[in-house]
Amino acid sequence: MSAKKYDYVIVGAGFSGSTIAERLATQTDKKVLIVEKRNHIGGNAYDYFDDAGVLVHKHGPHIFHTNSRKVFEYLSQFTEWRPYEHRVLAYVDGKLFPFPINLNTVNQFYNISLSSTDLKKFFTLVAERRVPTKSSEDVVLNKVGRHLYDKFFRNYTLKQWGVDPSEIDPAVISRIPIRTNRDDRYFTDKYQFMPLDGFTNLFKRMLAHPNIEILINTNYHDVVSEIQCKKVVYTGMIDEYFNYCFGKLDYRSLHFKYQTFTKPVYQQAAVINYPNDYEFTRITEFKYLTGQIHQNTTIAYEYPSIEGEPYYPVFNPNSIEKYEQYKNLANTAKNVVFIGRLATYKYYNMDQVVAQALTTFKKIMIDTK
Repeated sequence: MSAKKYDYVIVGAGFSGSTIAERLATQTDKKVLIVEKRNHIGGNAYDYFDDAGVLVHKHGPHIFHTNSRKVFEYLSQFTEWRPYEHRVLAYVDGKLFPFPINLNTVNQFYNISLSSTDLKKFFTLVAERRVPTKSSEDVVLNKVGRHLYDKFFRNYTLKQWGVDPSEIDPAVISRIPIRTNRDDRYFTDKYQFMPLDGFTNLFKRMLAHPNIEILINTNYHDVVSEIQCKKVVYTGMIDEYFNYCFGKLDYRSLHFKYQTFTKPVYQQAAVINYPNDYEFTRITEFKYLTGQIHQNTTIAYEYPSIEGEPYYPVFNPNSIEKYEQYKNLANTAKNVVFIGRLATYKYYNMDQVVAQALTTFKKIMIDTK
């Protein structure tokens, strides 16, 4: 690649990088280069048509939901939407139950007929008080007690993270709600939609600007010496950026096994969790998410792993301490902005990443005045 000058270089073409690139290109008329190590744009939200013609998500199910009108309206520039409310079932003791745990779950599981008021009293009776709350196990025991914890949470979390929930930060499992009503939706956000023709097309429209150039299959570190720019926006792994000088940060990865069936529907919900059976954690059937009408259907078995692409930061004391060292070093880096999941070592939903990128864009504009 011949040496070129750009105003900005964006490392990573996921939601963080693409949002920043789009704002810079359209709002400031700056020349932007995106460098992406994968062979596609869209980050973990990338979707594509498999050999059977079914639209699938390459990196696991991605469901858009937000309470932010600002984020929803911003992304609406690049896609039409299909309303979609995500529902999950859990396979426990040979039966399927609504998840997250709600009134229907408890009544079906115990074959009883509690009201919402009754369920609140039930949870109070069975809860194991853990003060202070030091782990993900403590969070669940505080809410629903030992039996439901063992049946729905413990083994799933153990498979997902490779360690017992008693050793995992409380924030990991606090994301999962416990409800005393019959609301069986996984999310309750105001805006729950899926891109009408997929995430990849959304990204293509975001990045379809003459001021944006994209390099895929390219590691930023391999071309950094050949690029001149005023500022770098880095969305990759922060430890990789600094050549792992404080050691590698811990991540959990995922591996997927895809299978196509010559029938329209395979299972009863978009996602079915398997907390206690099998090595995989869940099965996703993508047509529920995409709304695609097709004679075939494709599912994905999801297997957590310690090896592979980084998906989830592991919040243990050692990694948190190492990240703080990298964060302090990043604060000294001139003309480099670190945003996104990997660069800030946090778990963000898609809308949170977009909101962070929009805020970062404004900050960049203030700093350059």
